[in-house]
Amino acid sequence: MITCCVRYEIEPREIEAFEAFARRWIELVNRHGGTHHGYFLPSEGASDVALALFSFPSLADYERYRERFGVDPEFVEADRIRDESGCVRRYERTFMRPLLS
Repeated sequence: MITCCVRYEIEPREIEAFEAFARRWIELVNRHGGTHHGYFLPSEGASDVALALFSFPSLADYERYRERFGVDPEFVEADRIRDESGCVRRYERTFMRPLLS
C-alpha cells in the first residue's frame, strides 16, 4: 500500500470552493481504485493549510489513476474548480508507507 499526503496552501476566502474541490476528489479517488481518508481543513485561528490523505494498493495502481489527469473529463472538471476559484495557492505531495496495527 502507498499513501499520498498532500499539503495544500489554500486561499482562506475561497474555503467553500476548496471544500467543493475536495469533495469531488474524494469521490474520484474512491471510484478509481483508491481509498480517500479525507481532507483536513483549518478549524480555528488564522491558517491557510489543509491536508489530504489517500491510499492505493500499490504505486502501479496510483500511476494508473494519475494517467487520467488532464484526459478524463471528470478529472478536468474537478481541477477546474481549483483553477477558476484560486482556492489552492500551492500544494506538495509526499508518498508514505503506512505502518498499521
